[in-house]
Amino acid sequence: MRLPFLLLVCVAAALSSAVVISPPHMWSKLILTHHWPNTFCSMEHCHLNVSYWTLHGLWPDKGIDCNSSWHFNSSQIEDLLPDMNKSWPDLINPSSPSFWKYEWHKHGTCAAKAASLDSQHKYFSKALELYHKLDLNSILKKFDITPSEKYYTFSQIEGVIENVYGIKPKIQCAHPSKNADVQVLGQIEICFDADFTLLDCEKRLTVEAISKGGRGDDKGVFKTSGFSVCDHDTPIYYPSHP
Repeated sequence: MRLPFLLLVCVAAALSSAVVISPPHMWSKLILTHHWPNTFCSMEHCHLNVSYWTLHGLWPDKGIDCNSSWHFNSSQIEDLLPDMNKSWPDLINPSSPSFWKYEWHKHGTCAAKAASLDSQHKYFSKALELYHKLDLNSILKKFDITPSEKYYTFSQIEGVIENVYGIKPKIQCAHPSKNADVQVLGQIEICFDADFTLLDCEKRLTVEAISKGGRGDDKGVFKTSGFSVCDHDTPIYYPSHP
């Protein structure tokens, strides 16, 4: 009579053991971050003049530096390099792969927990694919959100993105001073679930990198600590030049 009970105990112990040794729960959201170079270059010493929204990164909402032994190798993305140089450039050090190396180590190795992103080529090519699919540059221009001397409201910019993509983005600005009368548009984040379906960025946003700066403090590497969520009531300047 005790055999079934002992069997249940063994099964329970096995299940418990399986839970303990299972890998950490995979991320549930990807954040495709767009940079406005003119704003960034007004704060940093850039060596590349770019006047369109560029990629900053593709960030999963869980994990940072998930596999330090998985080294970046540009030869694995050689076919992507022409597009990388144009769409995902390092504005500070254009001749170096340091930006991509940093993004791979910090975010790519964590995104790679998903089979759809489990190689350097899959990770970088997917980021480029999503960037081109969204075509943020054309969408903003189509609805008359263009770099100029005039100011925009937060709701104007958010409204265009929400109406076109059907989701709420995360819009970040540079704030010249604490009580400034204007803020400067700097980054726009658009989010996807694990199946690359668009979703609101405000849902379960837990990326540690955003609060700590997206690219750290390494020489020749972007620092985003100057950006924070745009104030909804302060006019936004969308600069046409640094």
